[in-house]
Amino acid sequence: MESTAVWVITVVAIAALFFFDFYVVVRNPHEPSFRESTRWTIFYISLAVLFGLSLWAWSSAQKATEFFAGYVTEWSLSVDNLFVFLVILSRFAVPAAYKQRVLLIGVAIALILRTIFIIVGAAALAAFSWVFFIFGAFLIWTAFSVAREGGAEEGEVEYSENRVMRWVRKVLPATDDYRGTALWVKENGKRLVTPMLMVIIAVGTTDVLFALDSIPAIFGLTQDPYIVFTANAFALMGLRQLFFVVQGLLARLIYLSYGLAVILGYIGVKLILEALRENTLPFINGGEPIHSIPEFPTWVSLLVILVVIGVAAIASLIATRGATPVAEAEKD
Repeated sequence: MESTAVWVITVVAIAALFFFDFYVVVRNPHEPSFRESTRWTIFYISLAVLFGLSLWAWSSAQKATEFFAGYVTEWSLSVDNLFVFLVILSRFAVPAAYKQRVLLIGVAIALILRTIFIIVGAAALAAFSWVFFIFGAFLIWTAFSVAREGGAEEGEVEYSENRVMRWVRKVLPATDDYRGTALWVKENGKRLVTPMLMVIIAVGTTDVLFALDSIPAIFGLTQDPYIVFTANAFALMGLRQLFFVVQGLLARLIYLSYGLAVILGYIGVKLILEALRENTLPFINGGEPIHSIPEFPTWVSLLVILVVIGVAAIASLIATRGATPVAEAEKD
């Protein structure tokens, strides 16, 4: 269990990175080049790797392995989120120069909301071991749903406004067009929100919907709230840059959904087995734990995740060899 000082230092450092990104990188609106986005993506991946290695040094190899397994899982699920982000940005007709700011603020909102999910999930697991059954069953159901929907083209994904967005549209009058990077303006003595605020809310709240499977998934790899939080934070921090790196390849990742379905299914089964090993439900084995059930080491889970994602990505690129990237097609 990490001390309060470790938590404070970590949260302050992550907040500082977000402020650095906002005030240094995206302060001047511009459309990032592929090279710029790649550099920043490598930077944030390197930060995650360094954090994992430092965790190995000052904590333990087990904690570091749990972090890397959680980070790779959250990072992989975040790539799938990018399909929906692409649709949201297109639907709101966000100018290319403002996309970075929208994604960064939206991701910051998502991290705050995910942190609430993590606190609630950790408290539930600490109090009731049977919650593993619920998480596991939900992940297995989600895996089947993702695999079933994977037959459709990723580019055909649709975005439907959630309740938060419908409420915002109903109660807040908005301008018809963007006013630079302003979130609201005052016209004729009346305060109006801009489409910039609307799309930021859409990105942030939509990401929380993805957390409904990603948070239970990472709890299937580690029950340490600190690792769950940091893995989510590092995965989300690099999401903006990753968007601009892979947006032209998104339509080619045709087997990504199947890979994610396998990972979610694997973690779901792992959670249920964990629940059986710690069973307290009276109608299962007389309320006694089933110690004979094998336990999957974290390094095995990390290996499974890396192999599945690697195979899905390579198979997708081979199957779509010669296809025109979306980004290039839009320029023609």
